[in-house]
Amino acid sequence: MAANPVAPPDAPYIEFKHVFKAFGSREILKDVSFEVLPGEMVCILGRSGVGKSVSLHSIMGFLKPDAGRVIVASQDITDYTEPQLEDIRKKVTMVFQNGALFDSLSVGENVAFPLREKRELSEDQILQVVDGLLEMVGVQEMRDQLPSDLSTGMKRSVAIARALAAQPECVLYDEPTTMVDPLMGNLLGDLIARLKLQLHLTSVVVTHDMRLAKKLADRVVFLHEAQAIFFGTYKEMENSHHPIIQEFLELDELKLEA
Repeated sequence: MAANPVAPPDAPYIEFKHVFKAFGSREILKDVSFEVLPGEMVCILGRSGVGKSVSLHSIMGFLKPDAGRVIVASQDITDYTEPQLEDIRKKVTMVFQNGALFDSLSVGENVAFPLREKRELSEDQILQVVDGLLEMVGVQEMRDQLPSDLSTGMKRSVAIARALAAQPECVLYDEPTTMVDPLMGNLLGDLIARLKLQLHLTSVVVTHDMRLAKKLADRVVFLHEAQAIFFGTYKEMENSHHPIIQEFLELDELKLEA
């Protein structure tokens, strides 16, 4: 396979170019375009069922578009084979909504798993990295516990640590604050923001949590009825006159006052 050309430094790390995706007669993504620059954090907003998670799965290559192009790690992955996608997934990792932890492994063993798969480090080095990652995400005291012993929020923190163990260039987060209490949601938001700054990670966050998006997003994609009706900064979104976006913002204000 020919080597991929080196992308110019200002090239998008991720790009959707007029992407369409349908399941049967149901359109999920309809002519969706947006980009994520290296080191940028983009939040994908919208109600449930508008294609937010489908977008993440398309970035990982788990789903292929019916039309359009998907660029990841500055490479057009639209027609990539599974072996080629495996190379991409070494650079881009995903923190699933359910955590996707191995129930039979302890927290520490879960985080060590991608390190042992690589077979590049000694066992002592792996343990040092695991301790460092667990400390970074604030769950070092949970190292010997099983995932079943943890709260939903703690599982998400461990899943983030495991994702970072793969030393990715980009992390995708699927609804990181869903089903956690407001305090834990705030802590997870702070953690994601800190990791982006410390590790210079490119990040995509799928969420319907407007407070999280306001805290994290360099730019926002707003999906509605399969289309991207807005792409820009959070401030620009607040000033948008689009009735759907205004309704979304007003409903969020009502939730904050409740």
